[in-house]
Amino acid sequence: MKQIILASASQRRKELLSMLIGPVFEIVVSSYDEREVEGLTPVDLVMFHSREKAADVAGKLDEGIIISADTVVVCNGDIMGKPNGVNDAKMMLKKLSGKKIQAISGITVMDIGTGSEITEHEITDIQMRQMSDSFIRKYINTGETEGKAGAFAIQGKGSILVGRIEGDFFNVAGLPLFRLSLMLEKVGIDVLGEVTGNE
Repeated sequence: MKQIILASASQRRKELLSMLIGPVFEIVVSSYDEREVEGLTPVDLVMFHSREKAADVAGKLDEGIIISADTVVVCNGDIMGKPNGVNDAKMMLKKLSGKKIQAISGITVMDIGTGSEITEHEITDIQMRQMSDSFIRKYINTGETEGKAGAFAIQGKGSILVGRIEGDFFNVAGLPLFRLSLMLEKVGIDVLGEVTGNE
């Protein structure tokens, strides 16, 4: 079976991928700098960043299957990435309060040996609760806002910020497992444990 490489330093993506395929992968962190790209829709942007992360890691290795992802939160058409400090997190959460938002992930599966690449996206609709300034302050004090798209972590205490979800829960946590499983099947990896070909 080809070596699987997760191109991410994210602990939650590591945990989610372990849920899907077990601890049978390596982590090679991408050094790609997620710069702003003008003129792209949120969907096109996350797919662009996902491809670039995978390509960056592919340049460091000779073989293997790379998995990379990029997730943003979109509110009223505005892309909300990771907050830059406490004040930024507070502004983000105030904007998200009571709104219906979207978590959008781009995900890439790249076979270094063959050069083949699949990049797709997943969208999950989220209804956020109304949040007072006091509530927001308490949540920021948990430390969960740091490094999280939209300044919240649904798999932690941030679960109480979310009233309803339509779509893939795991996408909100940063790795859409159902879509990823279908993509891995296309390159010959059966997440239930059997290699289906394409060696």
